[in-house]
Amino acid sequence: MLTIDQFLAFLGTAILLTLSPGPDNMLVLSVGMAKGRLRGVAFGLGCALGCLSHTLLAVIGVSALIAASPLAFTALKVCGGLYLAWLGFGALRSRGGGTVGKAAGATESPRKMFLKGMFANAINPKVALFFLSFLPQFLVAGRGDTGIQTALLGLTFTGQAVVLFGLLGFFSGSIGAWLNRRPKAGMWLDRIAGTVFIALGLKLIVSR
Repeated sequence: MLTIDQFLAFLGTAILLTLSPGPDNMLVLSVGMAKGRLRGVAFGLGCALGCLSHTLLAVIGVSALIAASPLAFTALKVCGGLYLAWLGFGALRSRGGGTVGKAAGATESPRKMFLKGMFANAINPKVALFFLSFLPQFLVAGRGDTGIQTALLGLTFTGQAVVLFGLLGFFSGSIGAWLNRRPKAGMWLDRIAGTVFIALGLKLIVSR
């Protein structure tokens, strides 16, 4: 149901946004550095798979709005565009300088860390709002059922998050040390992500 161009555009944007410094990936790095690779990977995979719940909510919400009223869906797109633009301006204002800290030692099992990551992501209302704002940007009305498109986009986002968060957990020691030595690297990643957010937000607002 997704065209190659549609899929690649979404995947590239999703990867950039996942790599941009934020609470989730910084926490994955911190867990990996403090509790070891195995627990870092487990926590990262949990965070990534927690996106499945937000994908389901997005499928239900977007499909219901389209069925109920095109005007309501347009309102969602405008509000979502404004939200993405707001996130973008926040990222552009970031001065970087964030460091990856170390917490307590390895006292919890990998299974518990996996469940903790999944639960933390699944109940995060900011992630739910992000999915409702972000996924509709890449829907193409003429390509069939928008609910299926939304589900495929959500699964794509989850899949790339599984890979990237798993790698972050596995290489957490090296990546965390590199970021701590180069605080401005995070600032430039924020600049790039902020520009993408604003562009996506504006496109979502003016698109029909």
